[in-house]
Amino acid sequence: MAHDINYNEQTGKHSFFSVKEKAWHGLGQIISDYPTSEEAVMHAGLNYEVVKRPNIHPLPSGVNIISDNSYFTFRTDTEAILGDKVGSDYEVVQNTEVFSFFDSIVDNNNGILYETAGALGQGETIFITAKLPDFIKVGRDDCIEKYLFLTSSHDGTGSISIAFTPIRVVCRNTLNAALRNHVNCIKIRHTASATDKLKEAHKMLGICNQLSVELEAIYNRWSRVRISDPELKRLIQLAMSPNKETYDKLKTGKEDELSSHFNNIVSSVFDYAMTSPTQQEATTKGTLFGAYNSVTGYFQNVRNFRDEETKFKSIMYGGGLQKGQTTFDLCDSFARHGSSILKN
Repeated sequence: MAHDINYNEQTGKHSFFSVKEKAWHGLGQIISDYPTSEEAVMHAGLNYEVVKRPNIHPLPSGVNIISDNSYFTFRTDTEAILGDKVGSDYEVVQNTEVFSFFDSIVDNNNGILYETAGALGQGETIFITAKLPDFIKVGRDDCIEKYLFLTSSHDGTGSISIAFTPIRVVCRNTLNAALRNHVNCIKIRHTASATDKLKEAHKMLGICNQLSVELEAIYNRWSRVRISDPELKRLIQLAMSPNKETYDKLKTGKEDELSSHFNNIVSSVFDYAMTSPTQQEATTKGTLFGAYNSVTGYFQNVRNFRDEETKFKSIMYGGGLQKGQTTFDLCDSFARHGSSILKN
């Protein structure tokens, strides 16, 4: 089983670190205490700069043509070529900038538990796994036991991916496994806005700088409120109503006049609630907390967007955010007043 951990001949070290536990491949630096982001960059051998330059095409006449639409990337310390076919819109996101995502979750990097980090190949792929110092805990679902992982590439072949996973990433094999076993994964393309989006990514994953005790109490209360399948479908219909006309038809019993497009969306959300593995846990299945997650999870994991840019805008600022707030308000009313709020 290949690990593909980068070996830096200049330093004589493998570009990987792990806290306390040695990885199966036995490579890299094993440290006893959780590092800061600055220390993690050094321990993992990620303290290199990546530069993008235009490709040069030599002609038989000896003239060199500098391309205006084809670029390559390389790391400045070893001068290893990381990607030789990078587009003009590709924007380098430095490894130190990637760590800023984790730093943005809590103030002054206070409590981020960096577990592993490293580089693969020549350094074209990097990965980081960490635990959060705090979390919103619902029932027995202890989120701190899940790792928050990030992977990024410098060769133009992939996006920046961020997700929760139960897998501690230590090599390419476990990285691939983490990518298959993730929760609420978001992807950010390497474009001019990538760094700004990275700074906001924690909001898309529902991670706050100061996780609210009040919100935790609300979610725990919802996890104890039962909701039947017909009530769940009704709540989804109201939450996903695109306009007042549709909402009025639902409230006046004119469901036979609803468009097939709207009904298909409702069915997709309901199917996600019924079949997604994350929706079958004790705190979600048949509960009001699960009803809330059915809508937010639909926008994160099911709905097709034109591209990642559109998805990001929807969840952060647009329809996804609006529907999530509507669902929250409906669930709050259901918890307070029961199913009467769903009736005509």
